[in-house]
Amino acid sequence: MAHIEALRGIRYNLGHVGTLSDVVAPPYDVISPELQTDLYRKHPANVIRLILNREEPGDDTGNNRYTRAARFLKNWQAEGVLQRDPNPALYVYHQIFEHEGQQHVRRGFMARVRLERFGQGKIYPHEETHSAAKADRLNLTLACRANLSQVFGLYPDDDNTCQEILERAVAGTIPLEATDHLGVVHRLWLVTDVGLIGKVQSAMADRPAFIADGHHRYETACNYRDRLAESGSLTASHPANFVLMMFVSMSDPGMVVLPTHRLFRGLPHWTADQLAAQLGDCFAVEAAGQGAERADEVWSVVENESSQGTLGFFTHADQRWTIARLTTQGQSRLAEVAKDHSSAWQGLGVSILHRLVVENLWGAPSLPQPKYVHLVSELTDGLQNGDPDQNGSPFPVAALVMPATIEHIRTISQGGERMPAKSTYFYPKLLSGLVINPLE
Repeated sequence: MAHIEALRGIRYNLGHVGTLSDVVAPPYDVISPELQTDLYRKHPANVIRLILNREEPGDDTGNNRYTRAARFLKNWQAEGVLQRDPNPALYVYHQIFEHEGQQHVRRGFMARVRLERFGQGKIYPHEETHSAAKADRLNLTLACRANLSQVFGLYPDDDNTCQEILERAVAGTIPLEATDHLGVVHRLWLVTDVGLIGKVQSAMADRPAFIADGHHRYETACNYRDRLAESGSLTASHPANFVLMMFVSMSDPGMVVLPTHRLFRGLPHWTADQLAAQLGDCFAVEAAGQGAERADEVWSVVENESSQGTLGFFTHADQRWTIARLTTQGQSRLAEVAKDHSSAWQGLGVSILHRLVVENLWGAPSLPQPKYVHLVSELTDGLQNGDPDQNGSPFPVAALVMPATIEHIRTISQGGERMPAKSTYFYPKLLSGLVINPLE
């Protein structure tokens, strides 16, 4: 793995803000306009004003949401709302949450990691990125000169050796704690012991890292570093050579990867029979009942089969469900239309859905972006209430699809490939506002 180091993070002074829960926020890319408004109201120093400042009438190049974020960051430090830790630390971070009726604890730690471009070291991406999002994050970084949110990285550690070093160090000590809008509890401890930090560095030295979430933030950090290098202001020890990252073992028992189901826009209003005709001999189809409320039952079948090649489809025209299973003919067709990708990539449910079904069998490579949901209840709600962005117009087709696994991420990433967008959804999201990494 690229070199990791402790950092003197910038954190909220609870003597000023009261409770940590009032000033933290989810990552910027999962914040709806409604949640943004709620976070603005929650506290005048909520981190939303840094990571996703509002656009205001009259904004121009000299006064805009990026420059406002920079002013807030500067003023809050001057006023003591935010303070820089006196000693370099690794930040142990636990998330306690419920999923499917069971409580889970995901454990990791935050550090800064030396940047390396993808393909030039041991830090691997797993999903595609978009230029608009990277431009947005670069503008914010140029204004604030800080990592306002951490990248989420996974690393192989069958025995969780690295994390256990830190767990022993914080055992029995009182953490900082925040509860987010979904009820997830977030706990943070600081480890400043130089000897322990050295042990973690040694234990992590030979391990690769796979970016689970925050690809745009990581590539933005590389772009920011390169900007400084071009200007001649980058030295070997400059903090912009690093990015803030949360490290979680791939073997951590709290790892939960949720599916990302699709509510499609822009397709014809097929019936189930017409859908089956579109799928042809590439899939064996089975009728699975009628009514949007049967989504849970259909998902149970798909999930229990645990096969990336099993998909569930809903056609609005006749309110019917169809379970579709990839056939050998379908595998051959996919191998032909996705010959630029490995067999591992071709075996992903999202690859089968988008490359084979949407782009090839349906002949619709330029569809509008689907509505993505992670819970079956959200899919059912979308089917019953329609598209909120289109005045409640019905979604013509919906698809239930299995999530990629941790092993998929490892295999495909190390092979130099990236998965289709929205292949994974790591739950819960990491909070912004726990630790800020200054880049100056």
